[in-house]
Amino acid sequence: MSILITPTEPETDHVDAAQRVEPASARPGESTPRRRRRAADTGRDHASRGFWFGVWRGAGAVLLAALILISAAVTVVPLIIGAVPLTVLTGSMQPTIRPGDVVVSAPVQAAQLSVGDVVTFQPISDDPTLITHRIRSMSAGDSGVRLITRGDANSADDPEISADQVRGRVLYTVPYVGWVTNLVGGNVRGPLITLAGLGLVGYAVFTLVRRPRGATERNTP
Repeated sequence: MSILITPTEPETDHVDAAQRVEPASARPGESTPRRRRRAADTGRDHASRGFWFGVWRGAGAVLLAALILISAAVTVVPLIIGAVPLTVLTGSMQPTIRPGDVVVSAPVQAAQLSVGDVVTFQPISDDPTLITHRIRSMSAGDSGVRLITRGDANSADDPEISADQVRGRVLYTVPYVGWVTNLVGGNVRGPLITLAGLGLVGYAVFTLVRRPRGATERNTP
């Protein structure tokens, strides 16, 4: 009669095997110093990227707002009130108005003019050339209201003109925009600038009134 004996492994071998397979430091819910350092570095990277993304996003919003305001001032507002935007080419009105500035000039009646107003006028009747200078003095006679004008940077008055030669009184000035508009051809400048201004204003209105997608889902408990 023979007895079959099956060898068994010591208990310590099972413990060692278990320790080799799943070290105590890798138990669920725990992390090694290396993992903690990696997580901290990743968090700093995300924070840095988030900060610069916020900076660029804020700068883009400011730039867009500035473009919208400029476009509205040069195109939309004149269109609404019947004014005309004009680019200043000379420095005769410095420092009040500089070359490259855009002046928005609206039609005005002779009775509404006064000394000190900056007006746009035709120095020669029926000549399309326009000048924007300040009224220095006014007089009324049998031929109507007569005006003496002068550029702020000039030392001599302009030749006398009649109130009928005035095409408008300057309402406001938009600095430097004229340099940009002058880069566009004269035949397409007006329509192109108007379309660009209306497009920017429309985009701003759309951005303000639109509702972000998923807002209902996120706000609903």
